[in-house]
Amino acid sequence: MLELMNLPGFFGTRAPLFMDIVSLIVAALPFLMLGIIFLARMKNYKLHALLQAVLYVVSVLVLTFFEIGVRFVGGFKSFMEGSGVGHDYAFIVLIFHIMVSVMTLIIWTTTLLMAKKQLQLNKHKRAGWLTFIGVTMTMLTGGWVYFLLFVY
Repeated sequence: MLELMNLPGFFGTRAPLFMDIVSLIVAALPFLMLGIIFLARMKNYKLHALLQAVLYVVSVLVLTFFEIGVRFVGGFKSFMEGSGVGHDYAFIVLIFHIMVSVMTLIIWTTTLLMAKKQLQLNKHKRAGWLTFIGVTMTMLTGGWVYFLLFVY
């Protein structure tokens, strides 16, 4: 199974297959999340809660798959070998992406775990939109990293 991770991706870049799979899923996340948020706006709270939990679990599994893949193929250093961008610049962008991603994961986790209490305090809607913004920023900064490492 791990040998499949280093196969060429399907986007026609230098990225390995696992990176293209993860990138495609992450690119879809904000749109999926937006649809789930609109379920709440339509007062379909049970389906909203269920699908948010499913999306969260799938996202954590995708993140785990990504981390295994990165370790398997040699990490940032091996990805930089084919890049035409400077190491320091790419590293700064990567650190920024990681910071955005970790903050988003913390906000999303808190939003899910504290949903009932947040609803009582009328803070859940704001936490949900912060999570959506974080997921969108994660997608955008991840695309930036992808571009620097595999396109440029």
